[in-house]
Amino acid sequence: MTHPVPSLDEDLIRWGWEEDVWFHVDKLSSAHVYLRLPTGMSWDAIPEDLLTDLAQLVKANSIGGHKLNSLQIVYTPWSNLKKTGDMATGQVGFHSPRLVKYIRVETRINEIVNRLNKTKTESFPDLCAERQEHQQELNNAKKAVLREAAKREKEIEAERKRQAEARSYDRIYTAAKMTSNKDAGDDDDFM
Repeated sequence: MTHPVPSLDEDLIRWGWEEDVWFHVDKLSSAHVYLRLPTGMSWDAIPEDLLTDLAQLVKANSIGGHKLNSLQIVYTPWSNLKKTGDMATGQVGFHSPRLVKYIRVETRINEIVNRLNKTKTESFPDLCAERQEHQQELNNAKKAVLREAAKREKEIEAERKRQAEARSYDRIYTAAKMTSNKDAGDDDDFM
């Protein structure tokens, strides 16, 4: 029995990272282009020139769209992609339409496409292993932050205790050194 080999597009849909943004020609067949954002960067903050580059790349790699003028490129965070079993290979939907943006490409800009093609490299990574490794790195970073917070809290608590002891009379009060008038043998009334 043979099993179909999943396409790279399917693997990217399945094993993407939270930092990935997905680009595609709207309503036409095209390459799935992913942008992996630097840690801490929001997908709303992608610079315009980078959006233009990505839109041109998607358009240039669209079977039906590469010759068309004025088409839309759709993009959304990877986490917004929705894949169900009844969808064709490479087909996706969206969990939330509010997390979908569009950029219009009027014409192909050959200078951009040529520049991008000159830097093109092909690789076939194990996307599952990469995501697992990335998730482990994120987990380790979270644990380090929690350890550091616990260490700081311990230091703060030790400082609070030290300051409380410094203000306490316990260090000068000892029951053995305490005397009373009654103990001194003085039976005179105070008044």
